[in-house]
Amino acid sequence: MTGKNAIGGDRKFWGVLPVMEADAMMGIAQQAEGAGYEGLFAIQVYGPPFVPLAVAAAATKRLRIATGIAIAAARSPFETAMAAIDLDRISGGRFTLGLGSSISAWTTGVFGAPDYKPVTHLRDTVNAVRHIIKGAHKGLEPYEGDYYSADFKALKRTAPPVREEIPIWIAALREKLARTGAEIGDGVIGHPMWSVEWTTDEMNPAILNSLQTAGRARSDIEVNVWPWIAINKDRAQAINDGRATVAFYASMPQYESFFAAHGFAKEARACQACLAEDGHTDGAVDKVPDEMVTAFVAVGDMDAVLEKIEPLWGVADSLCPTPPLWSLTPDKVQFYVAGIGAMIAQQLR
Repeated sequence: MTGKNAIGGDRKFWGVLPVMEADAMMGIAQQAEGAGYEGLFAIQVYGPPFVPLAVAAAATKRLRIATGIAIAAARSPFETAMAAIDLDRISGGRFTLGLGSSISAWTTGVFGAPDYKPVTHLRDTVNAVRHIIKGAHKGLEPYEGDYYSADFKALKRTAPPVREEIPIWIAALREKLARTGAEIGDGVIGHPMWSVEWTTDEMNPAILNSLQTAGRARSDIEVNVWPWIAINKDRAQAINDGRATVAFYASMPQYESFFAAHGFAKEARACQACLAEDGHTDGAVDKVPDEMVTAFVAVGDMDAVLEKIEPLWGVADSLCPTPPLWSLTPDKVQFYVAGIGAMIAQQLR
């Protein structure tokens, strides 16, 4: 293995576990463990991310498992805490709870949750989950938070957890949640939209400053970054294959300021206009120029991609490289997943 991570340790890689038949998921988990991966994430778009991780835990001995992410507003903190306790038991203490806020169009418009203030709600959720995990087997004192309150009078004591303190990583796109993760979390998960420059110039100072303010050391947390990667000797094809993913995010009004910070405000507004007019993001693809794709997606052959993402190791403990999946055919998804697998295998030698 070449190089070190941000805290001078070995570079670590995570992967993403798709929801498939159980045998297939077990095979993916075992292959990841055998290849030296640090862990596997399960994501939440529709269903809860806890179920596939139970399959991975049952098929492995060393591999860490984590939600990447569980949407905090999608369930009560009590259910989140109980799911974390269960997965930590199933895995023998290998579970990390990754929490995120998502966007209001998803949390309110799909999950039907109230329109919470994201940072306040996430803080409340973290505090409540920790309170429950630490005390459910002893007898819980009432909890009064900004959004969540419970007296626990009807709760019978649970079995002792494997760990009273299960790591909680907080997902961030912008400075506020990056600072929050550094202040109260056990880790920070970087959004796949983090460009290399955004990671090094904006997020890293925010994390380090927040740690200093909180009286914490950099080694007190883990930083996990998810770069979009499209490894393809045909660079033009890789750019074209990444365009729809960037267009999808650029079409969301909540992300306009983020794209504006990268110099793509006009393009983001054009993508939003397509979504508003057509009801989908297909037309927005043509509004994303090549330089906008390459700002957010590492493209080209393996050497070019490795050179592009190298600065991330000055910030991150670990990476979870993912392909820009939006609108890709199954064959192309497999092609890019295989490319990432080959890259990680080379880096872990």
